Amino acid sequence: MTDTGQAARRSAIYLLDQILGEGRLMSELLASGALDRLEPQDRARAQRLAMETLRGLERADRLLQKHLRKYPPLTVRNALRVGTVELCQGEAAHGVVNSMVAIVSRHKRHGALKGLVNAVLRKIADQGPDAWGALRVPRLPKWLRNPLVAAWGPEAVMAMEQAHFAGAPVDLSLSRDDDALVTALGGTRLPTGSVRLGDAGQISTLPGYEDGAWWVQDAAAAIPVMCLDPQPGEKIIDLCAAPGGKTLQLAAAGADVVAVDTSEPRMARVRENLARTGLTADLRVDDALNQTGQYDAVLLDAPCSATGTIRRHPDLPFAKDGSDFMALFDLQSQLLDHAWGLVKPGGRLVYCTCSLLPDEGEVQVEEALPRLPGAQIDRAALDRPGIDPAWITAEGGLRLRPDYWADLGGMDGFYIAVLRKET
Repeated sequence: MTDTGQAARRSAIYLLDQILGEGRLMSELLASGALDRLEPQDRARAQRLAMETLRGLERADRLLQKHLRKYPPLTVRNALRVGTVELCQGEAAHGVVNSMVAIVSRHKRHGALKGLVNAVLRKIADQGPDAWGALRVPRLPKWLRNPLVAAWGPEAVMAMEQAHFAGAPVDLSLSRDDDALVTALGGTRLPTGSVRLGDAGQISTLPGYEDGAWWVQDAAAAIPVMCLDPQPGEKIIDLCAAPGGKTLQLAAAGADVVAVDTSEPRMARVRENLARTGLTADLRVDDALNQTGQYDAVLLDAPCSATGTIRRHPDLPFAKDGSDFMALFDLQSQLLDHAWGLVKPGGRLVYCTCSLLPDEGEVQVEEALPRLPGAQIDRAALDRPGIDPAWITAEGGLRLRPDYWADLGGMDGFYIAVLRKET
């Protein structure tokens, strides 16, 4: 990292401009090389600053509005937001204020506002971190909060927002059960068997990385394959497979795996992880709707709103507005119908989405059951270690939420259902 941190701060402001101004996702920006010119430490800091600013955006804006007669242009406002978050986290005021003033002063269009930035951030610094802590936990934008409150109630949504604000630890799935490795990692076993790290640091330097002993995968994302219960030698197709954690789980269980996804770059990462872990799968860059054949089991992790992953991706509520959700709901139905045709008689299908919206989970399965020939919901498949029976829903699926395991650091939001086909 540079002495002043200006490269990281300037890049964090750029990321926020793109997310809040252009509706671009952080993952899209990183994939396009937005931070590639930075040194590794600056790259990591820029991403962290942008993410922490998005998590605390409501608090930052509430503090700033006391000192602004009107909002400045977005880039300047984002500089103030990043500066406010840093100051409220205890960063030295001198360094933060001078750096933000320098960044704005060099801006071709907004350089004249450097005096505003200086004055406002000095007032924020005078208030100290206590002013930050006195504010409520940031709330989701109304376009998303309102349907979640309708589905789960205000108290549950407030608990989810607390989980979002806290962020997410790093979870690992092990390719083999190894208590010594868990100890070496300094990790904690979660009730479902995943390993949670308190302070992961640089992932590639952790014990077992080079040996392929584990891969990064949120504990909730590992549960669909647990419920599928893959057996050695079973022929299983993983539809919409990237980024590949579930493919690795299936392969580690000894299944004969076909993994399908439309994204070549994302499948390249799956290929790399398979090579690192010494596991094998037949990877196909193709549309799931093009697949044919008969399989012992089908795993469909359908494209969705990803609203269950906000604790890891705080850009989602700001880069999206829900306008594309109806198209996603329709696609999920099409994929579910097609996937059912790939299941052998007596076989099973796991449908899952990393969504908090019932329309992408409970409702999809309720509506699908009458139209899928020979489909029966398999509640018994959800009886797995660490699964709270209270998480099982009326139609027989599994609802996971960010506020579950609050004392352990939460989990991603997911919906999971296991369907069996009559013989």
